[in-house]
Amino acid sequence: MLTDSELVCVAVAQAMLGFTSEAHWLRYARKHLRDLFPYLPQQSGYNKRLRAALGLVKRVIRMLATSSDFWLDDCWIVDSTPVPCGMSRPTVKRSDLAGWAGYGYCASHSRFYWGLKLYLVCTPAGMPILWALADPKIGEREVLAAMLEVDAGVAAEHDGILLICDKGFAGRDFETLLGEYGITMLRPSRKDEKRRYGEPMLKKVRQLIESVNDTLKGQLDLEDHGGRSFQGVAVRVAQRVLAMAAAIWHNNATNAPITRSLIAYDH
Repeated sequence: MLTDSELVCVAVAQAMLGFTSEAHWLRYARKHLRDLFPYLPQQSGYNKRLRAALGLVKRVIRMLATSSDFWLDDCWIVDSTPVPCGMSRPTVKRSDLAGWAGYGYCASHSRFYWGLKLYLVCTPAGMPILWALADPKIGEREVLAAMLEVDAGVAAEHDGILLICDKGFAGRDFETLLGEYGITMLRPSRKDEKRRYGEPMLKKVRQLIESVNDTLKGQLDLEDHGGRSFQGVAVRVAQRVLAMAAAIWHNNATNAPITRSLIAYDH
């Protein structure tokens, strides 16, 4: 029987090697990875084990973050990116995700979608600190406030945090709330505001934020997760966040020149 640690390794390898179909992945693994994982389950068993392992996957993500140098970084970046869960009206109507997923708008691609939003708080190197999935209709400030409330101890481990975000998180009351956690917000100014301190550096930082999202979407197939249920979507997104965290952790431990590079693991 596949152990829990082996299950996590198999899930990370699947994401790293770009297999969005679990049937194709298990066929490949049985042919090429049988020496490493001799007790691979059938597809239904793998799906069941993977969904049940969501809590374990989340703990491993946190373990990798806390055991790296990046956990001590006092600069955080927060952004959200769409996680589409259905492309047709019939799919939306019969989906098990009804009541959790919803309609949202992706400004960068100028399109509407039905699904969820992934909120990721990470270091400039891309190491995930906090993450959550939410209905796109829920406000960005509300989601981030809930994330900080649930994991209040994370911010408490730092003397002060600089949080870099976009204008969607702007709000006087929200900045006051962040201050209670020892967090200072750095964001672009709105049209009705004076130019904010530190704003000139945000253009390069914005490119950094987009590059983290591109890693999840372009290299780890975030939008092609294939989840059809609450647990299925959640664990498949967590699987990809874990794969990125594992690559960053390993690259940092081996002094690789590019911390977030997945090239060494995708073949």
